Amino acid sequence: GITAALLGAAPAQAATTVTLANTISLSNCSASLVRFPTSVSSDRAMMLTNGHCYEGGFINAGVVLQNRTSSRSGTLLNSSGRALGTVRADRVIYATMTGTDVTLYRLTSTFATLSNNYGATALTIANTHPAAGTSVAIPSGYWKEVWNCQISSFVPTLREDQWTWHDSLRYDANCDTIHGTSGSPIVSTSTGQIVGINNTGNDDGEMC
Repeated sequence: GITAALLGAAPAQAATTVTLANTISLSNCSASLVRFPTSVSSDRAMMLTNGHCYEGGFINAGVVLQNRTSSRSGTLLNSSGRALGTVRADRVIYATMTGTDVTLYRLTSTFATLSNNYGATALTIANTHPAAGTSVAIPSGYWKEVWNCQISSFVPTLREDQWTWHDSLRYDANCDTIHGTSGSPIVSTSTGQIVGINNTGNDDGEMC
């Protein structure tokens, strides 16, 4: 149970093979179909991507958007990256590029509807912080490709242009993600849960 896992007494879990299932391809980015640990099947489904993938463009530093209407659509994919159908948002629940880089959308369909229509099972957003050394996969709906690596460390403060992010995940060199992978979920291969969102890389090797 949960208590045993927290105490470190639970048996080691077998590694999960992360596929493109429940990823979403946007016009300019990657996204995923997500749920909170407390979500129920009758809730509206949600779509997670980066703040810089918001349809209104980059969000200025210091700005948080909440409960904005949206008509953003994306293509829900199956495990092999085949299109299952279109999902559409009607609301931006939360979006910012300050502190972190996230846009969370509410979709017009419930989790139950997407499960019944497409067999889609939303990825759960982890409610605990990942550890360094955690094996992760980064499935990109935009490129229909999955990167696999480990979290090498956490960066307390990361600056890019006007934006500052905190507690950023740093990958080892196996996750050499490219433009278009922005917004991809970072999935723990031991739990199958989302522990972060892929957002930026250093193209030129210079000081960030």
